[in-house]
Amino acid sequence: VYVLGPPEQRKEWNTTREDGRTYAPETLDNLIQRYEEPSSMVRWDSPLFTVSWTDADVPADDIWRAATAGMVKPPNTGTQAVAKAPTDALRTLESTAASLVAALLSEQASSGSLRGTRTLSLSPTNRPRITLPPQTITLSELQRLKCQFVALHKRAITLGTTEKGAVDWNEERVAEKFVAYLEENMRP
Repeated sequence: VYVLGPPEQRKEWNTTREDGRTYAPETLDNLIQRYEEPSSMVRWDSPLFTVSWTDADVPADDIWRAATAGMVKPPNTGTQAVAKAPTDALRTLESTAASLVAALLSEQASSGSLRGTRTLSLSPTNRPRITLPPQTITLSELQRLKCQFVALHKRAITLGTTEKGAVDWNEERVAEKFVAYLEENMRP
């Protein structure tokens, strides 16, 4: 509820207070000058009921409904909490991508090529499957793709993710994302 009153009226109310808690005239002038009127367009000022100090007709029923059963506005992007990545997410991203590149190069060196679907062993529990095109993959090509992948996901780590819900930054999930990225970007 915002009660409108001219500055002269506010000064008169201040000087006629009976509890002895009046503001000094300079302090009251500063408060009046710095006061920012509420706006119903701003989330925290809504609902806003503006009433003139001379109004005898106050919308008491509307104010009561707003206070007891008021409509809660949904949060906007400025007030929503952003899911943050864990503190070791960048290290996990870099090391998992580097391990996958090393595993790909090792598999290519041992078998002569990387055509078709392969299962790579990054750890006893992390064994991603990747389907590669029938072409030789160079270290520089893999490094370039790794750098692009890391740069894309580093932004989500440092600025907060744009994905809805929780983001899983464990090694298995990062490996799955990198495999999908490689499969998409290494088409012949």
